[in-house]
Amino acid sequence: MNVCILRGSPRKKGNTNALMVPFVETLKEAGATCFDFDLSTMKLEGCVACCCCQKDHQQFNCSRKDDLQQIFDAIMKSDLIVLATPIYSWFCTPSMKIALDRLVYGMNKIYSPNPGPRLWEGKSLAMVISCGYKPEKGADLFEEAMVRYCKHSRLNYKGMLAERHLGYHVEFMDEEKIQHAQDFARKLLSE
Repeated sequence: MNVCILRGSPRKKGNTNALMVPFVETLKEAGATCFDFDLSTMKLEGCVACCCCQKDHQQFNCSRKDDLQQIFDAIMKSDLIVLATPIYSWFCTPSMKIALDRLVYGMNKIYSPNPGPRLWEGKSLAMVISCGYKPEKGADLFEEAMVRYCKHSRLNYKGMLAERHLGYHVEFMDEEKIQHAQDFARKLLSE
C-alpha cells in the first residue's frame, strides 16, 4: 500500500507529530510506502479561484507554481491519503486548509463548462487528529467537513483517530495513545 501523509502541524515536537510516530512505524513495518509531507515547511499559496486547474483534465495544472505539485504526484501514486493535523478553532491548521482548498479544485475537474473526471476518485482518506477538547466536541466539525469533502471528491472516508491533550502541564503521549495509533494504522491497512 502507498500512503500519502499530509502533516499540518507547525510544531515539529507537537502532539500530532508525536501521535504520527507509532502510526507511521506501524505502516512501514507492514510494508507500506509512505510519502510524508510537512506542510508547514513547504511553499504553499492559497487558491485564488482562477480555474486554471480546470483547463487540463489529466493534470493538476494549477497556476500557483509552488510545492503542491509534489503532493499531487504522491497522491496519484497512493491508495490512502492521511491528514494529520491539530485542531485550531474547530478546524485544521492554515497550511492544511491551503492544501485542501487547492486539491479539491485541482483534483476534481468538474468546475468548468466542460466537466471532467475526479482524478483521485476511489482513493481513501483518513485522519489523525489532536485537539484540546473532547474529540466529539473538538474534532467533530472538521470531521464532518472532511466527510463532505470525501463525498464530493468521491474519496472513501476511512475514519479518524482523535486524541485529546489535557493541557500543557500534562504529558500528551502515553501507552494508550501509542496503542490507539498502532491499531488505527493496522485497521487502515486491513481495509
